Amino acid sequence: MKKIILGEDIVFLATDINLPGAVDWVMMQSCFGHHFMLVLEKQEKVDGHQQFYAIVQLIGSRKQAENFIYRLELNGNRRRLTWEATPRSILEGVTPAIMSSDCLVFDTNIAQIFADNGNLGINVTISVC
Repeated sequence: MKKIILGEDIVFLATDINLPGAVDWVMMQSCFGHHFMLVLEKQEKVDGHQQFYAIVQLIGSRKQAENFIYRLELNGNRRRLTWEATPRSILEGVTPAIMSSDCLVFDTNIAQIFADNGNLGINVTISVC
């Protein structure tokens, strides 16, 4: 059973981001009477280059998702990387967002700038439009 974190402003901690190969980290967030699934996916590209994709999905319809905005933020070493968008519906899956880069995208070099001992904290904020 996955733990559900309550609140509109939380930290999604992805541990051991240096694990080899493709890895997924998933967490549930609950706020404003809805559940959101937070996904961080690491993919290995053909050339050996690794890419991270972070996205928030609403457990609900696309119409319901349009009522919210999410912000993902990496902070550290006097740097900040932010992505803000409307969540996708869980019914759409993460693949279309990843294929079109309609999510927070960063490589391993960027991940290392923000990581602390191989762990990456992503600040997640959900807001009502």
